[in-house]
Amino acid sequence: MIKAFAYDAANQVLTITFVSGRAYAYSAVPADVAEGLRLALAKGEYFNKAIRDRFDAEAVAGTPGQPRSLF
Repeated sequence: MIKAFAYDAANQVLTITFVSGRAYAYSAVPADVAEGLRLALAKGEYFNKAIRDRFDAEAVAGTPGQPRSLF
């Protein structure tokens, strides 16, 4: 389910890339929630329980299924 993730502590943005190649930036994610994802053995389960539908998400441009700029 989750391929990779990165957390920007200064802006509280958690960016998650899924195995599908799509990536989403979740805003206003507290550091303890991001740390919970890092420590979780079952990352998909933790994502569904603690992140999905709990934080605003924005698709990261340039990921599959998202519009791409040609210029």
